[in-house]
Formats: sequence, C-alpha cells, structure tokens
Amino acid sequence: MGWSVHHPVGLLHYAPQHAMRGYTLVVNVGGEHATLIDMEGRICHRWYSERGIPHGYLLPNGNLLCRMKPPPDVEGVAGFGGSSAGLFELDWDGNEVWVYEDASVHHDFLRLDNGNTLTLVWEPMPDEVTAKVQGGYVRDEEDADKPMYGDKVREIAPDGSTVQEWTVWEALDPEEDVICPLERRQEWTHTNSVDLTPDGDFLISMRQIDRVAILGRETGDIRWKWGAGELSHQHNATFLSNGHVLMFDNGPHRRGPSGSRAVEVNPVTSEVEWEYKGMQPLHLFSFHISGAARLPNGNTLVCEGAAGRIVEVTPSKEIVWEYINPFFVPDRRFGGVNNMLYRAMRYGPDHPALQGRDLNPARHANINRLYAMM
Repeated sequence: MGWSVHHPVGLLHYAPQHAMRGYTLVVNVGGEHATLIDMEGRICHRWYSERGIPHGYLLPNGNLLCRMKPPPDVEGVAGFGGSSAGLFELDWDGNEVWVYEDASVHHDFLRLDNGNTLTLVWEPMPDEVTAKVQGGYVRDEEDADKPMYGDKVREIAPDGSTVQEWTVWEALDPEEDVICPLERRQEWTHTNSVDLTPDGDFLISMRQIDRVAILGRETGDIRWKWGAGELSHQHNATFLSNGHVLMFDNGPHRRGPSGSRAVEVNPVTSEVEWEYKGMQPLHLFSFHISGAARLPNGNTLVCEGAAGRIVEVTPSKEIVWEYINPFFVPDRRFGGVNNMLYRAMRYGPDHPALQGRDLNPARHANINRLYAMM
C-alpha cells in the first residue's frame, strides 16, 4: 500500500452487519503502549511499559503477555529483526506480574495451558553445520567472522527455568532448506512464529528459507514442510480448527511482481484452499512483519504491518472493516517515525479476558478526540 502524509488514519470503513464485533489489540513496533480499540476505532483500554511492547496478546485472565524491546547492547544478535530483551506479563491495570529476561528471545511466544511459556530463542550454530548451509550472502569480512544463528523452541516454567528445548536447525536439510539469495548469512531460518497443532506439535514459520513446517514435539523431526516456490518471507502461521494452516505471505523477494497475501493451505494435500491479495498486487503489501488471523465468524483479520493497516475480509474477500494505526512512534531501525504493527488480534465481547472490564471509550475521551481529528 502506498503511503501519504495526507492519508487519513483511524477507522476508514465498518460494515456492522458483516464484521465480527469485538475489540482489536493494536501494538506499535518500537512502541511502549498496547491499545485495545473498539469497532469504531476508539481507545477502550491501554497498557504502558518502559520495557517497550513491540508485540503482545491477551491471556484469558485479562493479563497482557508481552515481548520487550531489543536490549541496548548485546553480542551476536544486535540488529536482528524481532530481537528482544525477554518477555513480561502485565495485569489489566498495567502492573508487572512476571518477567523473563534473556536476550536470545525473539519474535513469538505462547502461554501454555500448564502455565509454562513457549518462546523462540536464537543460538549460534556449530561451524561444521554453518558450512553446509546453502544460499544467502556475506556482507563484509566482519560478517564472515561471525557465527550463523539458528533457532530453538524453548519451554519456560513460571520460575524462569527451562523445561525443554527443541532445536529447529537439527531437523532441516542444508541442501534443500536454502537461504534466500537476497538475505544475509547471519541466520539460517529466522523463525518468526510458533503455534500448536491439536496434537501438541509446533507449527513454525521460517522466513529466511520461505518455509512453514510442523516440528514434532516428541521426536523433534519435521512432519510437514511447505513453501518452496510458493512463499516469500512469510509470517504468523497458525493452525485453524478445520486442520488448515493460515499465514501472511509477505512476498518481497518473490519472482515477478511483489505483493502480499493471506493464504490458507491444507497440510494434508499441500494445496492452497483460500487466499486474499486485494484487488491489485500493491493493494496489499508489507515487506516484513504482518499477520493473518481467522475470526470466529469465518472472516479473516489481515494486518498489513509495514503500513499499520488492518482489514477484516469475508470468505468472499469483501473488506468489512478497515483501520490504519494512528499511533506513530520513533523508528529505531529505519529512522523517522512509523505506525508499523507486528500483528493484530480481535477479541469478541464474550472473550474471558474482557469479562467484567470497563471498556467505556469515554474514559479516554481526550485522547480519542485527538486521534479523531487526524
């Protein structure tokens, strides 16, 4: 999507008869706020932390589980996209109730039913493994002397101890799982999302190699892998109740015209069952971050992250809700300011996290009036 400083922000379109009513969580990349808005785009609740909140989501008890902003000085992974100083949890009133500090944590995380937390972490790979990995480019001599990083899935107990780890790169094939030639050889996979299948296995998205895969929890092997020739630097793979996998396919390094899409694939047949691209290729485009979430009413919430744009589309691809993030923050990576969103989530009025909560936008009347004038 092209951008103009004169482009309106906030709510652009709402078709109440077709959209899923609820509250959307808006979290700026590089920001320190997480904001819950209603269908009219009005602020209904807000969390704040000096640790930064580049990504977060609501737990059933109404707490917000968050990833911290990148650490100011860390060896190895400094400057990596999705870098973080750790995870933390805020209660509804913004009080910090849990902290896990580790500069190897990145991108995605998930609170398990047993109270443990699943997260992605980086680790340097052995030189003999790195030597076998194909693709990518070395930027300079300094890069050539640095280790290549791979990913692990880590389960953390509430006390911060590691329960178990699964090494993603051990299950991959260096000859087959090749790094995009336009990406640096600083990471092999750059895993950017983790979700659970009904069997408890891990559904992961690996940006550098254009693959989504199911990693066996008990065996650590790859049970399904898809994306070669189909995906380009995708994000936010989730397992749907119909057994399919939904993701945001960014498309920046695709052969031919660039363009993004939300795409649903059947892991049994590896066939695409549904996709949403917009009317023209650049009607939906985000070169990084972004996501897609299937809503209970069958619609799909698509986050075009780089532009700060969220659309809700029906199965027939009609836009029934459209919103552009009006909150701008300093851009640590690219300079200036941005309204970028790592991901967006919609919670229905009956969601457990919202029960008994005061979500009256009148409590935030002053700031709502300010953004209504933008």
